[in-house]
Amino acid sequence: MSTPATQSFTVNGRLYNPPPRPAVVICLDGSADEYLDAALARGLMPNLQRLSVQGYRGMARGAMPSFTNVNNSSIITGVPPSVHGIGGNFFYERSSGQEVMMNSARFLRAETILAGAARAGRRIGVVTAKEKLRDILAAGLNFDYDKGPVAFSSEKSKEAKSQTHGVENAETLVGAPTPPIYSGDASLYVLRAGVAMLQRRRADLLYLSTTDFIQHKHAPETQPALEFYAGIDRELGHLLDLGAVVGITADHGMNAKQNQDGTPKVVYVESELVHRFGSGFRVILPITDPYVVHHGALGSFAVVHLPEEPIDLAAVIKFLSSLPGVTEVHAKAHAAALFELPEDRMGDLIVVSGRDTVLGRTPDHHDLKVIEGGLRSHGGRYEEMVPFVMSEPLNPIYAQRAAGDVRNFDVFEFTLNGGR
Repeated sequence: MSTPATQSFTVNGRLYNPPPRPAVVICLDGSADEYLDAALARGLMPNLQRLSVQGYRGMARGAMPSFTNVNNSSIITGVPPSVHGIGGNFFYERSSGQEVMMNSARFLRAETILAGAARAGRRIGVVTAKEKLRDILAAGLNFDYDKGPVAFSSEKSKEAKSQTHGVENAETLVGAPTPPIYSGDASLYVLRAGVAMLQRRRADLLYLSTTDFIQHKHAPETQPALEFYAGIDRELGHLLDLGAVVGITADHGMNAKQNQDGTPKVVYVESELVHRFGSGFRVILPITDPYVVHHGALGSFAVVHLPEEPIDLAAVIKFLSSLPGVTEVHAKAHAAALFELPEDRMGDLIVVSGRDTVLGRTPDHHDLKVIEGGLRSHGGRYEEMVPFVMSEPLNPIYAQRAAGDVRNFDVFEFTLNGGR
């Protein structure tokens, strides 16, 4: 394969200057910085340790709510949800009157960096653990031209087709069978696929997005988590050995959300509202997705649609704010500005909970059996700050920027533009 194209391109107002080397951006789903610290302290991530010294390691602020689809969409567009339109994994679509998954590219309102890079001549590779993300991440990619990109999920790797994924049965590319989605292997498979694409010269600009099953189930200091991050580091080493410039961030962090006895610490928002004010409320939990074993559809961010009948908004906000574990309640317009959200896809109120608390609809709505053994989840302010790692030392311009309010969706710009 010839030297990767270095033609500059602009996407959503940002100029990108790709280096004449393979470039890889990794989103380590659910990777609170504590996971990296725990593995580094035990000598299990020597490659990350090297990058921390020779490149750059800091922190970045993610998009709110701190959920997967929201932040992956921001990372691949370089803009907040107010611009790209994806404000959750799940929302109430007023036009259809349906509660729907926001996992389709039809909901995306901004071009992706990957599509812009493909137009500029880069060969694109996209691998995500969860199938729910693939359509969004592959938005705007044309699988019909000779330079064709590759885009598939480890969850459905065997089902990949050349006309829609750029590869026929991705197991043949990776050289390994499709792993269970509820496993650490689902994430390691993503990274191995990236290594395979570089080795086989199928791509020279990669976006690799893992899943947070391990982080939902295991705290940073536990053996399964430590072994998982050691595996991540091994694949990182392979990417570096292949000459790649690597940027690493996360979509959100992760915290235990439970009482001292280990039971989930839940505020059932819809139940509380109905009990206090009567029926007609609709509570939407944007964390909702097909992977209920991860979190039981319980996260720290909720959307409230008020009854059609007139109601005292100030009284509702005051009541919700008084509930133990609730930290913020905002009306739509203020919440849209504060959290950079698409106002037309929001409810009337936004509710956010604390570090150890999640928000639910009603007790009957959630099957707590799927999260037996303890609940770890995300969605609020306490999962907003995430790691931000570059394999290359930063040039003066980006070193100065790194001292300010860095966002996780700056990662492509820093990776492609920020090296010395």
